[in-house]
Amino acid sequence: MSERYTIISADAHAGLHCEEYRPYLDAKYHRQFDEYLAERHANRDQQLQMNYDYIMGWEKDNEEGLKGAYDPAVRDKELDSDGVAADVLFADADAVTGMASPPFGAGLFAGAIADPEFAFAGAHAHNRFLAEMCSHSPHRRCCIALVPITHDIARAVGEIEWVASQPGISGIMIPTMWRDHLPYNDAAYDPVWAVCAEAGLPVHTHSGEAPMEEYGDNTGVYLAEVVWWTARPAWHLLFGGAFERFPGLKFVVTEAAAYWAPDLMWKWDQYMGGGHTTKKMAALLKGKISKLPSDYFGENLFIGASTMSREEIRRRHVLGCDVVMWGTDYPHPEGTWPHTQERLRSDFGGIPVEDARLLLGETAARCYGFDLDALRPIAERIGPTPADLGQDPSLRTDPGEVRAARWWKDEYQLRPPG
Repeated sequence: MSERYTIISADAHAGLHCEEYRPYLDAKYHRQFDEYLAERHANRDQQLQMNYDYIMGWEKDNEEGLKGAYDPAVRDKELDSDGVAADVLFADADAVTGMASPPFGAGLFAGAIADPEFAFAGAHAHNRFLAEMCSHSPHRRCCIALVPITHDIARAVGEIEWVASQPGISGIMIPTMWRDHLPYNDAAYDPVWAVCAEAGLPVHTHSGEAPMEEYGDNTGVYLAEVVWWTARPAWHLLFGGAFERFPGLKFVVTEAAAYWAPDLMWKWDQYMGGGHTTKKMAALLKGKISKLPSDYFGENLFIGASTMSREEIRRRHVLGCDVVMWGTDYPHPEGTWPHTQERLRSDFGGIPVEDARLLLGETAARCYGFDLDALRPIAERIGPTPADLGQDPSLRTDPGEVRAARWWKDEYQLRPPG
C-alpha cells in the first residue's frame, strides 16, 4: 500500500497569452496578427460583459497557477501540488476567454482557418514555443505540436519532421474537421501517417471544433455533437486501412469522453460476421482490416478521456484499461486542478489498484513512451498512495469480469477477418 502512483495526465494545456506569440511568428504575418489580436480582445470584452464575476474570480483566485501554462517552473510546482508526475500538453491554455490561443486560431479550431499560410504560420509559432517549453523537465512533458495536415500534406510532413527533432515534443494534433478538404480515410494522407509512425508520434484530435456556423447561439446542439466530431477521424483511419499500412501508428481522441466507444466496438465487430444481417457488410470490409475493430483499441486507438466520469470508470473493462487515460485538463476550469487528489479519492476509491494504475498513468506511459524509471523519483515524492485514495488492497480484477465486459465476442462467436 506504500507504493505511490505515477500519475500521468493525458490531457493538459499550454500556451502563451496571444500577444506574446509575436516573437515566434514570422514578421511577414505581423500585420494580420494585429488584426487577430484585435478580434481576440473584442471577444474577451464580450465574454466579460456576459460573465464578468466568474471570469475575474477564476483569474484572480488562480493567478499564480495559471502562469504554468507558459512558465515551466510554475508548471512543475503546480503538478507537484496536484500529485501529477507528468502531463500531455495541448494548445489553447485559456478555455475561459480564449486569450491564450495560437496565432490565427491554429489550435483547437484549426480546421476553420481558410488560408493555409495562416494555418501553418500560427501552428509553427506555437510549435516553436513548445520546443522551448518542453526543453525544461522534458521527462515530465509530452508536448503535442500543431500540424494543419488538411491544408497541405507535403508541407505538413516537413513540419512533422521538424517537430520530431525537438526534445519533449512527442505527438501532433490535426484539425478535427477537414471541411472542404480530403477526408482522413483518403490514402493521400499516407505520407503523414508514415512519418508519424516512423517517428513514434501519436496523432490526436481534441474536443472543441464543430460546425459552429450551423448552431447559432444553441449551445445544446454543440454539446450534443462535439464529441462525435472529435471522434469521427478515428473510424476514418480504422476503416480506411491506415493501421494496416502503418501498424505502428497511434491515434488518440482527447477530451471527448469515452462513453461512445463500447457501443461502437460491439457494433463494428458485429459487422465482421456477428449474424446473418451483417454478412454483406463483412464481405464489403474484407481486405480493409485484418482484426476485429475492437482489437485496434489499445494498440492503435487510445482515448484521452480527461476527467473521466464515474460511469466511465465503472465501465472500464468494456472500454479497456489499456485504452482509456485519465487527464486533469490543467489549467482549464472544467478540469480537476487544483483539487485532483480529492477527485481521485472520490472516483477511484472502490476499484482495484491494478486497474487504477493503468488508467492513471501506465497506459499513457505506453502510448506516449514516458520513461517510468525517470518519473519514479518524482512519484515517490509527490504521488498519492492507494491508501490516500481510500483503496482496498485486497481487491483484485476478475479476469472473468473483464472477458464478460466485451460480451459480443463470445455471443457472436466472432473471429478476426480471414
